[in-house]
Amino acid sequence: MHFRERIGSAWKWLYPGMGVKRWLILLGFGLVLLSLGVSFFYVQVYRTLEFTGAASPIAYSVTLQFFPRWLRGLILVTIGIGCVMLAVFRLSRSLISVFFQSDRESIVDVVYRRRMRRRGPKVVVIGGGTGLSTLLHGLKECTDNLTAIVTVADDGGSSGRLRQELGLLPPGDLRNCITALAEAEPLMTLLFQYRFGEGLGLDGHSFGNLFIAAMAGVTGDFGQAIRQSSKVLAVRGRVLPSTMESVTLCAELANVQQQVQGESQIPKGGAPIERVFLQPDEVRGYGEAVQALLGADMIVVGPGSLYTSLLPNLLVRDIAAAIRASDAVHIYVCNVATQPGETDGYSAGDHVRAIENHVGEGLFDYVLVNDNLQGNLPANLNSRMVEPVAEGNYRVWPADLVDAEAAWRHDPHRLAQTLLAIYADHRRRSR
Repeated sequence: MHFRERIGSAWKWLYPGMGVKRWLILLGFGLVLLSLGVSFFYVQVYRTLEFTGAASPIAYSVTLQFFPRWLRGLILVTIGIGCVMLAVFRLSRSLISVFFQSDRESIVDVVYRRRMRRRGPKVVVIGGGTGLSTLLHGLKECTDNLTAIVTVADDGGSSGRLRQELGLLPPGDLRNCITALAEAEPLMTLLFQYRFGEGLGLDGHSFGNLFIAAMAGVTGDFGQAIRQSSKVLAVRGRVLPSTMESVTLCAELANVQQQVQGESQIPKGGAPIERVFLQPDEVRGYGEAVQALLGADMIVVGPGSLYTSLLPNLLVRDIAAAIRASDAVHIYVCNVATQPGETDGYSAGDHVRAIENHVGEGLFDYVLVNDNLQGNLPANLNSRMVEPVAEGNYRVWPADLVDAEAAWRHDPHRLAQTLLAIYADHRRRSR
């Protein structure tokens, strides 16, 4: 790091919120008192002993008698300040560096970023699947006050098997959010996401799902299992189910009289979705999730599968009621691309209308849409970019949110920064 960069980095210690200035002032005050005490002793010695060159040449040189008194004082003060600054810097670096693994950035940058994250807004995100994990990857760099509320309607794959065989709530989406918010070693995160490819009874199971299932057996409580699993991966924030009751997601399809049961079966119905609902219908929202919503500064719904990830949360009446009752800014993040079997041909407005048809109007203050439609989608996706057209009693916020490497997904950092810009806009308007 160049000298100029070091100076600029050092000034960050004085930025608001670092919690350093008060202790620097106390340190300076203590040094002044110490200096005064030493000076009294020095004056007494100076007045009682003779330090002429003839009487004691060594003492004469050490006490800088050959300089004027004002210059002696200036030299001593300068040397003292330099020694204190160097000692404090090197000591803090030696102590603090033990807790940081990265050598690529200065300690002050790491401390500053963590301080700012602690002071970040209280954000609650609602959804499930890949979309929610993508959002969490971006937001966890902006705030530590994160809560993810996740659907428990999944009935496919490893989660579905554990749900059927052990009577557990499906852990898959919860596991994905835990790994997205993890601060543990990358190897530990990869371990949680590892999926067995063979083995009697293990084929297709995720290690993380099995770990959560085992933790639920040890603790006797699924909520406690999620909390303890989060501790293992040093999760930044909280991951909560929308309800602790077992629910089945059902759908009514256009021109099809028979209902489709099961989240994994709905996209395979072969007809447009008219309505989705939960069985049983009257389920209670998880208490911690409701409290998080009521205390939030910003509530974000999406991105994610409209009918199978987002609506299963909003159909829990306590969750929808808590969103409406919260003083937070409410934001809907529309998907970048349509999803085969769920939102074929949908515009951004169609996404919002589908939500309003299920839970009523007025749920959102802002609708965030992607306005970069130049992404090339693979032909095998059977998908297209969502048109950023929406009208209603909300503000439409267009932005380029496309991931450069996967045009059908959001870029996590662009998405997070845009959400914080919307939050700042809402606060400014509220004043």
